[in-house]
Amino acid sequence: MIFCTNWQAVPPSCWGAAIALGNFDGVHRGHVHLVQSVKMARPGCRLGVLTFEPHPRTLFRPQDPSFRLMSPEMRAQALEEQGVSCVVQARFDEAFSHIGAEAFVRDVLIGGLHVAHVACGADFAFGHRREGDVALLEALLVAHGVGVSIVPPLADVAGPISSSRIRRLLQEGYPEKAAELLGRYWAITGEVVKGDQRGRELGFPTANIALGEHIEPARGVYAVRVHLPDERLVPGVANIGRRPTINDGQESRLEAHLFDFDEDLYGQILKVELVALLREEKRFASLDDLKAHIALDAAQAREVLATRA
Repeated sequence: MIFCTNWQAVPPSCWGAAIALGNFDGVHRGHVHLVQSVKMARPGCRLGVLTFEPHPRTLFRPQDPSFRLMSPEMRAQALEEQGVSCVVQARFDEAFSHIGAEAFVRDVLIGGLHVAHVACGADFAFGHRREGDVALLEALLVAHGVGVSIVPPLADVAGPISSSRIRRLLQEGYPEKAAELLGRYWAITGEVVKGDQRGRELGFPTANIALGEHIEPARGVYAVRVHLPDERLVPGVANIGRRPTINDGQESRLEAHLFDFDEDLYGQILKVELVALLREEKRFASLDDLKAHIALDAAQAREVLATRA
């Protein structure tokens, strides 16, 4: 897959692609529906995506807490798995946000990407202050001889499948329901860093991973599946939160205990899938009480994971 972070320097091998437009945070089933729609519209063209980094919300609402479902790297990987062979990740900064709707089509889509076909959702807006809608996008592109597909949202009984719905489900403690919309378990990906070794003292050593820009899901204990760099998949139990029993007071983190595993993971990048929330975060009267409850959590996690694919 070709990955380009400068829309003004897209390699000629990506020219003439059928392009899907959007943020694609999470690459959920609705996004897959959009990608497959543009693929079917122009099956003979290279399949591409134009997305934006950082997310526009980060530029316009910098005070908001972290909300991302996945990192740009994981997004590109997930798109590649859907057959996308060219990802153009435009830098969404102050200057880009001031590009007008007509200039976006003329300079970015036509002049930069040399698009052959464009697809987007019915609510796609573009240009300075979101001045352009899908009707204008279609009119401008057709004038350049470029085909357009306005793709209706993929929906279930609760409504359109969207990143905002998935974020809400994760924050409310329903990773299984979020997985249904994603088409896979939601995961936190990050580097294992050294902690205070408290888990090892309690008999449950953990791999500690900062949440980074990931959205913080409901705090508590989860049954998890951990993908190692060598592609091994290891079941485990994880805590997400601020460890109230030991008065940690720091920002929330993920601490994953891998079952029947005793290898050095420091510095490695792990992908930790949240399978089920076992209980909410709580404070225990003593470390002994905490240790006893972790053992119960681990046993419950083993039971849950034994029934999940």
